[in-house]
Order: sequence, then structure tokens, then C-alpha cells
Amino acid sequence: MQSAYDAVFSREMGCTEAEWLGWLPAAIGTHAWQRDASSVRITLQEDDVLLGLLHIDWQQTAPRAIAQVRIPCLKVNFRFDGLDAAQRYRFMRRFDLYMQRGGG
Repeated sequence: MQSAYDAVFSREMGCTEAEWLGWLPAAIGTHAWQRDASSVRITLQEDDVLLGLLHIDWQQTAPRAIAQVRIPCLKVNFRFDGLDAAQRYRFMRRFDLYMQRGGG
């Protein structure tokens, strides 16, 4: 988890598009969203007050290779419009917790 999130940033995620789309609704929560091919537009609101928008798009990239293991990879781009640093952090904290995968 990061301590701050820029208004525009990218990251790589080790998953297939189908997995990403399966996790996305829970990560977004109750915010309204619309999908268009490999992008979504999320309307971020708190207490019925519009905060701003988040645009996310993704593309499949070459898999990560670790020895004989191949991990699918998506490049995911985030662009916040109209949210301040604290609002971006609140949204992304939940988003990252829902998208987090791992073992142990």
C-alpha cells in the first residue's frame, strides 16, 4: 500500500483480464461505473456528493517469467479528475486491499 497516489499513474498487475474484471466490482465498491472495452469510468461520490472521476484502462502485456513460471500481466493506467490527494488515497486504499493477492 502506498502513502500517496498521484492524479495519473500506471502499474503492472499479475493477472489475466478475466481475473481483473472479476475483482473490479468489489474493489470499486458502491461507486457507479461504466465499462467500455478495456477501460472503465468510475464516478466517485461520498454522501451523494460528486467528488470526481477515475478513468482506468488496461492492456495485456508479455507475461512475467520467473524460471519456468509464467505470470500473466496487465498494464493498468489510472487517471483521477477532480479529486484531491486525500480523496485519491481513501479510494485507492480500499481498491488496493481488494486487489491484493498473495499467499502466506
